[in-house]
Amino acid sequence: MRPHREQHLVSRIGWLRAAVLGANDGIVSTASLILGVAASGAGRPALLVAGVAGLVAGAMSMAAGEYVSVSSQADTERADLARERQELATTPEAELAELTAIYVGRGVDAGTARTVAEQMMAHDALEAHARDELHITEMTTARPVVAALTSAATFTAGAALPLLLAALLPMRWMAMGEAAGSILFLALLGALGAITGGARPRKPVVRVVFWGALAMALTAGIGRVVGTSV
Repeated sequence: MRPHREQHLVSRIGWLRAAVLGANDGIVSTASLILGVAASGAGRPALLVAGVAGLVAGAMSMAAGEYVSVSSQADTERADLARERQELATTPEAELAELTAIYVGRGVDAGTARTVAEQMMAHDALEAHARDELHITEMTTARPVVAALTSAATFTAGAALPLLLAALLPMRWMAMGEAAGSILFLALLGALGAITGGARPRKPVVRVVFWGALAMALTAGIGRVVGTSV
């Protein structure tokens, strides 16, 4: 009999969240920046300088932000594990009772829960408490470097798309073409992220397009106001 193999999509949460956030931010921030500068009446060189500067600054900001935030999560996890390790060494009976109560709360009868808790703690007490008490597993544990690199790479990829439009579109079509192309990129990103995560794409696409279009419209409006008043 062949073993039953399963691959749940929740295992993708860590890198998928960072990837979607990075690419979405890259498209929205760079497109908004280019549209704001274009609305002020600036020429193509200014658009490209603004776009490249936004790409570099945004990628570094995303990497640093993800690394710092996820490192904070990792520090908290390490502190909790150290505390749990100390409690297991000093009050093992209390920890056994705690694990038993967790299993009882999940619907296991008291006798079976006690037996299971004893066996789990005999096998690997820290792992059992990390998983069932602290909800720390190999699948969900914080990975700062992976999050930082993923966000920086996907931000760069996302920002490159509106920057490419700024380099290729005729100036008379710049505002309309940049906005339309960036919204299309956002829609594709929303659909890709939803499909990769096993969700239906309609709501994610609407969500990402709405907020992206709003950001671009506001930035373009500010650029027009500033351009006409300077």
